[in-house]
Amino acid sequence: MRIARFSIDGNVAFGAVEGDKPDELVLDIIKGIPFADFQLSGTKVPLSKVRLLPPVLPNKVVAFGRNYAEHARELGNEVPDAPFAFFKPSTSVIGPGDEIQYPSFTEELHHEAELAVVIGRMCREVPRERVRDVILGYTCANDITARDVQRREKQWARAKGFDTACPLGPWVETDLEPSDLTIQLTVNGQQRQLGRTSEMIHPIEDLIVNISEAMTLLPGDVILTGTPAGVGPLAVGDEVSVSIEGIGTLTNKVVKRG
Repeated sequence: MRIARFSIDGNVAFGAVEGDKPDELVLDIIKGIPFADFQLSGTKVPLSKVRLLPPVLPNKVVAFGRNYAEHARELGNEVPDAPFAFFKPSTSVIGPGDEIQYPSFTEELHHEAELAVVIGRMCREVPRERVRDVILGYTCANDITARDVQRREKQWARAKGFDTACPLGPWVETDLEPSDLTIQLTVNGQQRQLGRTSEMIHPIEDLIVNISEAMTLLPGDVILTGTPAGVGPLAVGDEVSVSIEGIGTLTNKVVKRG
């Protein structure tokens, strides 16, 4: 099931995305929330009539860096022996079609296409064999990064945590085998990144075991799983799209921060 979060006539709701052709997609409005038992209402609205929002509002976004060997090498970094986590605040999250605001404190804004995991239930110290039980589904993410700030500062809070630095969407796909999916990113229609989730150094199970050893994960929390090689600069006016096999495409435009 594809679960979207959307607004219509000033109201916010979740809906199940139905249909195959982009211009014929409809939303069956969900009674309740997707983190508990819910029913489809049977009330359907065309996707073209709503505004898609970030598919979840996470309490926290846990991101794992250097989880693709070629990406680590392209930036001159060693491949980590263990998962390497950092955080992006909830205020960095935006949805499909929202604007990425180019911060005034950087001159080197980069894109990073990633598979995002959405947590479906509260959990802690998750054993590896139970990881799939705590996952609601998967969505596309773009780990927008102020690369010059990342190099200059010893921690990454500003470089990766500024407002609009975490586009997510377009929806959560709940029925997906994530172990070998194509990830690609384009800027103004030109391909910049192309990889497969099978190239991850540490698979999803290891990432969730690692972080849940340290902290409680809550429904709606998001885990970013790393980016394949090919990261590069964005400029004001660029349109950047992340596409993941079996999920869909997340598109955002870069604007100057006002």
